Amino acid sequence: MSSPFSVLSLKNQSQDPLGFANDLGLNFMQWGFCGIKDHSIDKELVREVVGIFGHFFSLSDEVKKQYYDSSLGGSRGYTPYKIETPKGGKHADLKEFWQVGRDLSEDHPYRKYMFDNVYVSEIEDFQRTVNELYKAFDDFGKELMKAIAIYLELDKEYFNSHINEGNSVLRAIHYPPYEIESGERSGPHGDINLITLLIGGNKPGLEICIDDEWHPVETPQSTVVCNVGDMLERFTNHRLPSVIHRVNTPSDVSKNSSRFSIPFFLHPNPDWFIQTLESCVDDGHPNQYSEGIMADDFLQQRLYEIKLL
Repeated sequence: MSSPFSVLSLKNQSQDPLGFANDLGLNFMQWGFCGIKDHSIDKELVREVVGIFGHFFSLSDEVKKQYYDSSLGGSRGYTPYKIETPKGGKHADLKEFWQVGRDLSEDHPYRKYMFDNVYVSEIEDFQRTVNELYKAFDDFGKELMKAIAIYLELDKEYFNSHINEGNSVLRAIHYPPYEIESGERSGPHGDINLITLLIGGNKPGLEICIDDEWHPVETPQSTVVCNVGDMLERFTNHRLPSVIHRVNTPSDVSKNSSRFSIPFFLHPNPDWFIQTLESCVDDGHPNQYSEGIMADDFLQQRLYEIKLL
């Protein structure tokens, strides 16, 4: 069984920018998701980072919790097992995770919105390797946002000044072995940000919900799975939907094994004002958001709703 959405080659973006943008946008409109192959993210680098976090998550709870600060809302460092809860959900996700964000200078104006990164002293090359993957994702995400701008009939550089120093985060997730009847490791949810880029899922389990039916996402591990987040959905007046998804455990996959994945959540600059794009409003699609909201205010609201604040 294959994924319901297409897997596009990033090579087509340079060869046929409009065609690639239209293919990407049409997949987003129908599925909220799209796969990207032939990208520049190094498979060996991904494998190295997965190994580093496999090492970290195997450390004792006592060691790991030294890197946990509940006041950070999960935005940096370690977040323990069963804390994050899907918006409106009753049960916490069966996961622990680590997040790293953008490094800022001491005098940077966005320091009031972003926290300092935390690095694991027990693991050699942790900082260098994780930051290298962060930059690779950040650069790749900016290229995809150019295609989204073209699809929305905006200047291809439209998003540049709105995401050049965004509050984007790289998250390494560990779903430990578990023994419960339900197969859900992460409950149904939409992402908060503009777009999410996912690579490194070492086992099946990601599913998307279309017309009340769950569809498994099955792509090669080297494919980057990209999906629309709530901020982009709001900006486009739901023309590009933030589709609900979950992490399940298929019946043929052992619940006694760990699952790892590495999503990159591309966020806009914290002070970007999210105002509905006028071209996405017409008689058949009235504006669902009469008032705009600053990106950081939107983020803080959602972090509270998913119990990270």
